[in-house]
Amino acid sequence: MQRSKLALLLLALTAGLWVQLPAPAFAGGAEDVQAAMQLLKSKATTLGAPSVKGEEAVAGKPAPALYFGETKMNNNFTVVDEVQKEKGGTATLFVKSGDEFIRVATNVKKDDGSRAIGTVLDPTGKAIAAIAKGQSYFGEADILGKPYITGYEPIRSAANDVIGVYYVGYLKQ
Repeated sequence: MQRSKLALLLLALTAGLWVQLPAPAFAGGAEDVQAAMQLLKSKATTLGAPSVKGEEAVAGKPAPALYFGETKMNNNFTVVDEVQKEKGGTATLFVKSGDEFIRVATNVKKDDGSRAIGTVLDPTGKAIAAIAKGQSYFGEADILGKPYITGYEPIRSAANDVIGVYYVGYLKQ
């Protein structure tokens, strides 16, 4: 009887651990990127319409403050971390600052393990070329020196101006 209880307890603990493991960092492909992008956009816009109000530094770098509704996204990792927990991979919200797009909320990590906030979207990459035309980009991209399967979509203000970028990506296997 004791063995049965112990076996049942071990089974329950193992099942509980399996359910709580995070989603994988690697992806199967475009379907995963599309699903993660839809989730990121849904979670952000549920907070309200996107806008830029004032400024708040990220990692010591001055940046316009990106809002969804009344929720400031600069240095706020809740939305991007929820996407990562549910879909795996990485997620970022960029804000437009002049000709640059600055990471203000991200779970992309630098080599030292810290969040890559304050870093900018590659100014020579395919993603920024598409965003500059108001278009989305889905495909391979180099993120801080590592290959990813990615998706980038413009964040638009109520006036339809591009004020930032949604990003999701999975490390290439």
